[in-house]
Amino acid sequence: MFRNIYKISRNLKRLNPSFSTQVSAEKVLNVPETKVSRLPNGLQIATEDSGIPTCTVGLWIDAGSRYENEMNNGVAHFLEHMAFKGTSTRTQTGLELEVENMGAHLNACTSREQTIFQAKCLKKDVKRAIDILSDILQNSKYGNSEIEVERGVILREMQEIEMNLQELVFDHLHAAAFQNTTLGRTILGPIENIKSISRKDLVDFKTNHYVASKMVLAGAGGVDHQHLVQFAEEYFGSLKSHGADGADFLEPCTFTGSESRLVDSTMPLVHAALAVEGCGWSNPESIPLLIANILIGNWDRSHGSGGNIYSKLANNAGAKNLCHNFLSFNTCYKDTGLWGIYLVSDAKTLNEMIKTVQEEWHRLCTSVTEDEVTRAKNLLLTNSLLLLDGSTPIFEDIGRQMLNYGRRIPLTEMEARIDMINADVVREVCSSYLKKKPLTIAAIGNIENMMDYDVLQRSMN
Repeated sequence: MFRNIYKISRNLKRLNPSFSTQVSAEKVLNVPETKVSRLPNGLQIATEDSGIPTCTVGLWIDAGSRYENEMNNGVAHFLEHMAFKGTSTRTQTGLELEVENMGAHLNACTSREQTIFQAKCLKKDVKRAIDILSDILQNSKYGNSEIEVERGVILREMQEIEMNLQELVFDHLHAAAFQNTTLGRTILGPIENIKSISRKDLVDFKTNHYVASKMVLAGAGGVDHQHLVQFAEEYFGSLKSHGADGADFLEPCTFTGSESRLVDSTMPLVHAALAVEGCGWSNPESIPLLIANILIGNWDRSHGSGGNIYSKLANNAGAKNLCHNFLSFNTCYKDTGLWGIYLVSDAKTLNEMIKTVQEEWHRLCTSVTEDEVTRAKNLLLTNSLLLLDGSTPIFEDIGRQMLNYGRRIPLTEMEARIDMINADVVREVCSSYLKKKPLTIAAIGNIENMMDYDVLQRSMN
């Protein structure tokens, strides 16, 4: 049944997010409409004007740690840190004062596949915000003294992440799941790279990846599309379209069933993550996997819950006191992903909790009900809408979708795609991703008695 549904869907081009939908003037699918333009150099401009007095504007760049190599791993994150340290026309102090006097907020972040620079400001200050963003992206000086300061900042940030056990577990999970590939490396990079990254490394990465064809200038809130297009032409029109040959090459990242165990008998709790290979953003199976992710749900014993909580796993784990909390996740990349669960448990109940998780995964493949799927679909749609509350989350949604799908999916289309899924589809998709598939686990803590990997893998059968 699943294959028939998706065969029809592909023919209708309804479920494939990469399909470029032609929206007629008579029927605007999104209100407010998402407007998209493209400059001759390839830079895309995408906006949603809600008419409010504030807005969020910025650039989404297809340039994260996945585009690095072993020698320069960490350079994308380092480059993001250097963006606010002064340009050829603005000192760091002058930049900070200008932003503060506007009442604006600048922010930036780096992920495994993207880098984002954004400004939240008043509607009347959009041009000034674009001027600043253009300056820091194209004219940053990367002075040696500033590089040394940020080197220390990043090393301290690395120490903080090592103290955040959830972050640490997910880094080890990626390393085990995508061994010897770019997705297996951390975003910050290893210590030896942080200590050795040079100005040339920063300039080379910027030259090859901060290019128009890999950028989306997004705006949400009180932002006029035509004005933003004019600002883009003025400030980014001369930006070169492409980097060096081969700079855009995206190395395939093969998923490997494996484990990463960090034994520390002094820790009171065990932090662990189990995952199978998920799918990429544009794969239509991402919707059933999202629904399955909601069916697993998340839970914390401090919140308490009644017997009617939607998550069967939460009911079982809570009734048997198997863990302190758990969180299901569905992490998508361009061509692959991780689908699984993160949990915190006592050492003595860890094996029983893992067994209970795998039993629930098996139930998703065999006996999840239509009522459960309907409730999960409603929750997925509600969560999707709640995540778009404000100009900043809408800005993030626009940029992410433009880079991953080449367009912004209208809410009506997303609702239709969710509505098409039923229990049969969820069971079949879960079976294809879970049954007899390689499992990756990362665990930290008192795990001397955690079951062997072979036992864990056999349970997937």
